[in-house]
Amino acid sequence: MGFNLEESKIAIIGLGYVGLPLAIEFGKRYPVLGFDINQSRIQELSSGMDKTNEADLIALKEVALPTSNTSSKGLFFSSDANELSRYNIFIVTVPTPIDNFKAPDLKPLLLASEMLGKVLKEGDIVIYESTVYPGCTEEDCVPALEKHSGLVFNKNFYCGYSPERINPGDKINTLTKIKKVTSGSTAQVADFVDALYASIITAGTHKAPSIKVAEASKAIENAQRDVNISFVNELALIFDRMGIDTTDVIEAAATKWNFLKYKPGLVGGHCIGVDPYYLAHKAESLGYHPQVILSGRRVNDNMGLFVASKVVKLMIQKGQKINGAKALILGITFKENCPDIRNSKVIDIYKELVQYGIDVDVYDPHANAHDVEKEFNIKLIDSLNKKYNAMILAVSHAEFNNIDLKAIQNIDSTVIFDTKSFLPRRFVDARL
Repeated sequence: MGFNLEESKIAIIGLGYVGLPLAIEFGKRYPVLGFDINQSRIQELSSGMDKTNEADLIALKEVALPTSNTSSKGLFFSSDANELSRYNIFIVTVPTPIDNFKAPDLKPLLLASEMLGKVLKEGDIVIYESTVYPGCTEEDCVPALEKHSGLVFNKNFYCGYSPERINPGDKINTLTKIKKVTSGSTAQVADFVDALYASIITAGTHKAPSIKVAEASKAIENAQRDVNISFVNELALIFDRMGIDTTDVIEAAATKWNFLKYKPGLVGGHCIGVDPYYLAHKAESLGYHPQVILSGRRVNDNMGLFVASKVVKLMIQKGQKINGAKALILGITFKENCPDIRNSKVIDIYKELVQYGIDVDVYDPHANAHDVEKEFNIKLIDSLNKKYNAMILAVSHAEFNNIDLKAIQNIDSTVIFDTKSFLPRRFVDARL
């Protein structure tokens, strides 16, 4: 069977940080359906708004279609699954989180696969972008597609995998400027999937030899970063006991050309703090218990507790009464200048301080207050008009450069902990 780019009608399943930019770019060249089961998200995007701040709103307005039209290029949004049957290329960008036991939660991915199985036609292609463990597409998703379609994989329909590489909040390394890994379930499909992405990715593509290789490439990207950050986090724990500043040590070491300048900090988000568990899960299913990957995860998962404990110790050293003290956390998102709160490790600091009997406020000009309350049961404060016994800068939002720290300090006894080495050093008591 031949595949023709000009006949591509693309449906993007999931319109979050990954799916929306993809839908906009493809909408400039092809008929595109932006599909999401969240009706409020569809209404928001249809009105030209985007709470994730990932979309180019000008481009969104230019490609937006008022009604579905598969005969010309453009982007139409819908939560109606019946619309899907009009398209022949399906790109799945739904979340792949972990559960409370840090095991892969494939429910969103499998539900999307079941839904697509009900609309699959002869010759259709399903491309997955969601981060998974190697083998997941063919071992978990394909059976769901076959079961609900009655079609046969690689005979009646085909699959591809192209791992997402979106960096939330990054306005420089955007979708089209990041090289894209592609793959397909047959050689011909692999060529087509590669050509499809190459038509919108100016940075170029890399065609992997198999779907499993493409899946593995994504898993190790984030596992590698996680392990490297865990190393400097462990150094921070050691240097704290030595009474030396980790940032000073890193700056000195970085004068050598081949030193990798990673910084310590909280490791959250939907990728680095999650993907290593997918790789470990697959390894363990094959009888291998990964040592380095999981030890790195343990170090990174405990950094919030270290920060909270250090703050309390410093408060005690300054003669403060802990129970009933007031603390301020600056930032709740998982990274700077971005509204994404998924898997934010700032919550670990918050919970630990609360357990000490401290009254904790959280201020974040980027986070959505409704989402934070729903996810963490925390009501964000909308202004800084109190004095605090302790302040923790958890996220280096640009707006925090302009905060008058003295105005919210409780005289000279306030403890200031900077997890990002972001604030002027003369103002802080400790930093990672």
